[in-house]
Amino acid sequence: MKIDFLKYQGTGNDFIMIDNREKKLTKVNFSCFKRLCNRHFGIGADGIILIQNDPNKDFYMKYYNSDGKESSMCGNGGRCAISFSKKLGITKNNKIYFRAIDGNHYGYIQNKGLVSIKMIDIKKNMIKLCSQHIYLNTGSPHNVIFVDNIKKIDVQKKGREIRLKKGVNVNFVELIGKNILKVRTYERGVENETLSCGTGVTASVIASYELKKIYKDQQVLVYTLGGKLWVSFKKEKNTYQKIYLTGSTKLIFEGWINI
Repeated sequence: MKIDFLKYQGTGNDFIMIDNREKKLTKVNFSCFKRLCNRHFGIGADGIILIQNDPNKDFYMKYYNSDGKESSMCGNGGRCAISFSKKLGITKNNKIYFRAIDGNHYGYIQNKGLVSIKMIDIKKNMIKLCSQHIYLNTGSPHNVIFVDNIKKIDVQKKGREIRLKKGVNVNFVELIGKNILKVRTYERGVENETLSCGTGVTASVIASYELKKIYKDQQVLVYTLGGKLWVSFKKEKNTYQKIYLTGSTKLIFEGWINI
């Protein structure tokens, strides 16, 4: 079966995007997704995103990690899905409403290729302060660990050890200025350090505020290996609300493949 695809990247987090509104892939063995994401024998990507019909929203985003398994929410993937849906003509304006595995999302396209996505609300009782890390779920589960020199961290080794023990994504965070962070992430499902992780960056910012490493609920700049992301939020009572993840997205190439 011939499948058309586009490949997008959001601050280095790259995805194979497939328009599945006509349900061409309903009978496909999804284990083939692992092969498609292979950087040596396939297209190469951190994951695969299917755009599907939704009765109440512009579309439904179905996300698979590069291990071929359906996974939890992907923030950068959501931003790329917004750009992809715009190219497909699903919506004629720059405001997009869609649904993913963790619930409803709203996004919009700004100037200069920047795309913002509204993440899920996070209640304070969902944040767990531990002796060596802070845990929270921003659509995907994350451990956040603060370090003094992020360049010296062996993310592949240390991140994998924690991931295998705890079953979570692992973020190493360094505060480098007023409301400015550096973040490196080991992603489960990819089983490697990625150039960027949207839900991980969001978790890192919320954890930083919770521990009073940043003091004002305003836009925070985050440097990842793949580029810059911005996170804004409001904390009202015991809930983090209006959480927006913003960054660039780019169409890399398009093609087709036989499955």
